[in-house]
Amino acid sequence: MQPNDITFFRRFQDDILAGRKTITLRDDAESHFKAGDILRVGRYEDDGYFCTIEVLSTSRITLDTLTEWHAQQENMTLAELRRVITDIYPGQTAYHVIEFKYLHKNDEQV
Repeated sequence: MQPNDITFFRRFQDDILAGRKTITLRDDAESHFKAGDILRVGRYEDDGYFCTIEVLSTSRITLDTLTEWHAQQENMTLAELRRVITDIYPGQTAYHVIEFKYLHKNDEQV
């Protein structure tokens, strides 16, 4: 079994599979991803592989410069996004934006 390249909380799985979540905000530990990377995606809670995504772009952002566009790509309001990201990364104010495209679920071929 191959290891997953990136994980998401289970609560985001349906939004990713439906194409409603197309970015993720990450800390420096996950700053190595680059455009063109094809990633196996697992659930954070159990590392269960559920889909494959392609990284479209990466950039840096601060908590203060998050916009409605970022919130829409996360399928939440801007206030929700700010709350969620500060819950996940307490004390941090700078993040890596990874924009991605859903490719296929774990049981589908590319």
